[in-house]
Amino acid sequence: MKLQKNDRLLFIGDSITDCGRAHPVGEGSSGLGHGYVAQVYALLRSIYPELMLRLQNVGNSGNTVRDLKQRWQQDVLDLKPDWLTIMIGINDVWRQFDHPLADSQVFLEEYEATLRELVASVRPNLKGLVLMTPYYLEANPEDPMRATMDIYGEAVRRVASEYDALFVDTQAAFAPLWDHFYTSVLTHDRVHPDATGHMVLSKAFLDAIGFEWTRNTKS
Repeated sequence: MKLQKNDRLLFIGDSITDCGRAHPVGEGSSGLGHGYVAQVYALLRSIYPELMLRLQNVGNSGNTVRDLKQRWQQDVLDLKPDWLTIMIGINDVWRQFDHPLADSQVFLEEYEATLRELVASVRPNLKGLVLMTPYYLEANPEDPMRATMDIYGEAVRRVASEYDALFVDTQAAFAPLWDHFYTSVLTHDRVHPDATGHMVLSKAFLDAIGFEWTRNTKS
């Protein structure tokens, strides 16, 4: 387990992270939203009660990496987390497909450069950093939006490697489900998952930080 006693872990991202969290900073059982961040909090608190971990959520629905840059000082640097988790990129890709003529598109070069800039600004002050890829809940890797999302995911992998971050491939985490379920079972739009989909994200994150699923809490 990589987290230590009294560590403060901050999550930032888009609607997948937001999930109805409280503002300005979501915290506690009623403030973290109803998605993977809340699930992670519950699992950490139940299995590692002695660590007294503090989790905060500053995900904002609709955000791109460009939006994260605009609020980075207030929502990340000023909060001084011990650990930071970033999952961003879904809207950066999605806008290229559902609003192809809009100015809200963030193409790959800007996406990777901005993510790298943000990570560089905070990494020296962190105990740990987790970078999670964007995903598209589509089993066919040749689907145009899925293929583009995979390219953005590789950009996240590069930045994670450069800055000694834990890397979570969320697209790969969902892959085993497609042997058993059609994508519409987990999502209405191939982006926003149900509770099962959020648990897939939770497990992928927890695996990355060394969460022991069979840990005896009495030890």
